[in-house]
Amino acid sequence: MSDVSTQELQILKDAVASGNRNLAVEKTQLLINSGASPQTILDEGLVAGMKLIGQRFMCNEAFVPELLISARAMNSAIKLLEPLLVQTGSKARFTALIGTVNGDLHDIGKNLVTMMWRGANIKVIDLGVNVSADSFIIAAREHQPKIIGLSGLLTTTMPSMRDTVAALKSAKLNGARIVVGGAPITRAFADEIGADGFAPDAASAVDMALSLAEDTSISS
Repeated sequence: MSDVSTQELQILKDAVASGNRNLAVEKTQLLINSGASPQTILDEGLVAGMKLIGQRFMCNEAFVPELLISARAMNSAIKLLEPLLVQTGSKARFTALIGTVNGDLHDIGKNLVTMMWRGANIKVIDLGVNVSADSFIIAAREHQPKIIGLSGLLTTTMPSMRDTVAALKSAKLNGARIVVGGAPITRAFADEIGADGFAPDAASAVDMALSLAEDTSISS
């Protein structure tokens, strides 16, 4: 790769991390025009930028608004890449389902995790809010995800999360891993209800999903 492309990738990475949507789109188009590989632009520019802001978030150097702005910058730029990635046969790492559990209509946390997962080149099927256990199971059988994310903000819907995990485990979904999170959710609760993973925030949800997707030792 030329020094110019390397420099532009660094600028793109920083643009995503800082949430500069216009610059992210501009640099993505410039790199496309220069002949850079779409996969390289994705991995070394967009995904690297989301990883950087995620690291800052985990170190308390960035907060939820910054994450959202960065994710929106990444999403705007990735729209330019999607048709090119399809042409080259590039595929997402794996598929994940996500939804807010039955009885809960909150979606900010779920949406943030969705954007972070997509920024890590994970194909995400977002089922929305107030999702029943049966709806999770139907979607899982259709899409064959490696990861299923359950979100909940209300303490009153923690029993619903427990029931959903139990139903998903009973459904024997080809080893799909279940990750739970939300304001009232703790690691102890996640362990108690039999979830495979717990993510206290959106940045952690990326590392957890990648780790579980690669781990073949966990049985559903």
